[in-house]
Amino acid sequence: MLGPEELAALTLSLKVSLWAVLVALPLAILTAWALARRSFWGKPVLSALVHLPLVLPPVVTGYLLLLTFGRNGPAGAFLENAFGLVFAFRWTGAALAAGIMGFPLMVRAIRLAFEAVDPKLEQAAATLGAGRARVFFTVTLPLIAPGVLAGAVLGFAKALGEFGATITFVANIPGETQTLPSAIYAFLQVPGGEPAALRLVALALIVAVGAVLMSDWLGRRVADRIAGK
Repeated sequence: MLGPEELAALTLSLKVSLWAVLVALPLAILTAWALARRSFWGKPVLSALVHLPLVLPPVVTGYLLLLTFGRNGPAGAFLENAFGLVFAFRWTGAALAAGIMGFPLMVRAIRLAFEAVDPKLEQAAATLGAGRARVFFTVTLPLIAPGVLAGAVLGFAKALGEFGATITFVANIPGETQTLPSAIYAFLQVPGGEPAALRLVALALIVAVGAVLMSDWLGRRVADRIAGK
């Protein structure tokens, strides 16, 4: 049975992960489409930037977010003055950090789905008079839907488990920025906190394994659909 503090951390993690995926997914689809279907100057640079959060230490990513989106940072100051949106030491900052860390996984899964679609199917729809937008929404998007779902699941799982960038950017404030990994870390720092930490670890394992299995199943659906099975 989860205690109030554990339940609050779980609820906040689910909220942060959901918003991270909802906001990042449209941009991930657009980026994946550009990388899979377009040729342009700087494409390798874009690909490198997309995958940068996977190779940078999460603490570095969190510090860069603090410099950029903190209240004294260029983006953070502008967003606060123009829209009243604050990221530093708020749950919104946790969602931003989680979304950035999960973004490469979403783009990769969706890009593979784009590359698996036969362009002749889209060309056939275009020859019948369908515009680009209609071809995308009626032909391409249904074909890549399993890949989009797989990317969203992977991004959600990554966001749920994000720790380094989050704690560096928004700290570990109970009820405000203390997500599931941060709560596990906090419980391990106090005597007698091991049972609560163990419960949260078991919960995190269940979610992670479920997400990987679902992503793998959706990936097979992509292959089967393209193969006409």
